[in-house]
Amino acid sequence: MLFCVTFHCVVCSSALLEDDVDLEALVNDMNSSLESLYSTCSGQQTESTPLLHVSPELTSPSSLSGELPQTGLRRSQPMHILAVRRLQEEEQQLRTSSLPAIPNPFPELCSPASSPVLSPGSLPPGEASTGKYIVKIFSEDGIGKVVEIPADMTARDLCQLLVYKSHCVDDNSWALVEHHPLLGLERCLEDHELVVQVQASMTSDSRFLFRKNYAKYEFFRSPLTFFPEHMVAWCQETNHTIPPSQLLKNFLATSSCPEIQGYLYVKDFGRKSWKKVYMFLRRSGIYCSTKGTSKEPRHLQLLADLEDSNIFTVITGKKQHGAPTDYGFCIKPSKGRGELKELRMLCAEDEQGRTCWMTAFRLFKYGIVLYQNYKIPQQRKTLLSHFSAPVRSVSENSLVAMDFSGRIGRVIDNPVEAQSAAMEEGHAWRKRSHRMNILGSHSPLHHSSLSSVIHIAQLWFHGRITREESHRIIHQQGQVDGLFLLRVSQSNPKAFVLTLCHHQKIKHFQILPCEEDGQVFFSLDDGATKFTDLIQLVEFYQLNRGVLPCKLKHPCTVVAL
Repeated sequence: MLFCVTFHCVVCSSALLEDDVDLEALVNDMNSSLESLYSTCSGQQTESTPLLHVSPELTSPSSLSGELPQTGLRRSQPMHILAVRRLQEEEQQLRTSSLPAIPNPFPELCSPASSPVLSPGSLPPGEASTGKYIVKIFSEDGIGKVVEIPADMTARDLCQLLVYKSHCVDDNSWALVEHHPLLGLERCLEDHELVVQVQASMTSDSRFLFRKNYAKYEFFRSPLTFFPEHMVAWCQETNHTIPPSQLLKNFLATSSCPEIQGYLYVKDFGRKSWKKVYMFLRRSGIYCSTKGTSKEPRHLQLLADLEDSNIFTVITGKKQHGAPTDYGFCIKPSKGRGELKELRMLCAEDEQGRTCWMTAFRLFKYGIVLYQNYKIPQQRKTLLSHFSAPVRSVSENSLVAMDFSGRIGRVIDNPVEAQSAAMEEGHAWRKRSHRMNILGSHSPLHHSSLSSVIHIAQLWFHGRITREESHRIIHQQGQVDGLFLLRVSQSNPKAFVLTLCHHQKIKHFQILPCEEDGQVFFSLDDGATKFTDLIQLVEFYQLNRGVLPCKLKHPCTVVAL
């Protein structure tokens, strides 16, 4: 006898997100929603498609009694390979066409005109989803590297691949940048975006850049720095008493309706003039008020939709677009042809205002996905820490105190004896370098010559670059506190300059050489604290604030692919 078995799936509906939940609860609720979504899809497919296609011949009395029909294929009869492939292709097409439409888990991000259903394919039309694609990545020095990637590779996976191939330190701060040189625009790809899909929407002159971006998820660590109280409408309504954690919950929770407001300079389509307008940024889009600062619906005009647009930083605002300030950004359609008339050019008063608008745009568009991108590297690091030994410095792993006074060397196990040996070696080295200074030796190991070139190989040293070039590098790699680089001074060839970012402002500190007892030192505070070379100076201010506004945290790194 044949039994017909039907599978039924219980679909659990996820609870609505509340305002008082924490960020982890938001992630857990989103995961349960996706699980229920997969259960629904699998349940529909099970009920609509039979598990086995039973032939009428097999249900005949002769087949049930054990006699095979004469017209059917025998077990020992071979089947042609081409026929098998044709049957597999037809079965694959039937399975693909019978898949149900997947509901969009973020319907609030959809505009009223669009359907809250995700399209079955996110790759460019006419291209297979299982093939390999060629992507060319450029470094800061303009040298390109061709990489072959699969169709489903995300921006995070490609960055990790480039880090591995370039032998860089994987500190989760590398980013893939979409750069449009003719338009003067660029943006960092989100970690979950498909590289092939983004490449299909780019023009022939556009390119991908591989660089650092320390500010990609910095707003999760210090949200008050990115969202000033006078720009968040909810803070205005509650008399500025919102803690940082509650501020992020309002941006991530779909049940809340936060709003960014303030004045922006707007450039009309086809015109060169800019006008100052009061703007509002919501989940549904960015609006301008036609009557002062009014929020009434009849006074609001939609400028751009968040769902079908991406936000870019304008790098040549004043020169190319005639912007009133240097803090411009642009809203570009995702499926546009990349023409200038399609761009919605905007300009803020300062860097903090531009950062607030652009960060809120990302949060409104991607929501909880950004927080998941931020937590994945931390969870991976926590998982690896349980199975690996604590990482020590290179000096602790490879260097030990040795005594070579006898015929053979021995390891000094006594800490007191090791410390005294180190002090004796230091005194001997200073005496030897002082004697070489007196004799005027020009040996390659001469201390003065060594201290003047030992920093050249460091990643934070950028050589003879201009003040404007240092500003550009700081802007590109994210204006976070502690981002720094060192360069040669333009006014004094023997001095150096420390360029440091603090509170989204760039400051410069001159490092002057000073001579004492025939030996050259470097000082940042007019000789109060002296260092034999720039490496010691950087390491000191990485641990101590000193006269600087903050410690040195993130070095500006330029890596050649």
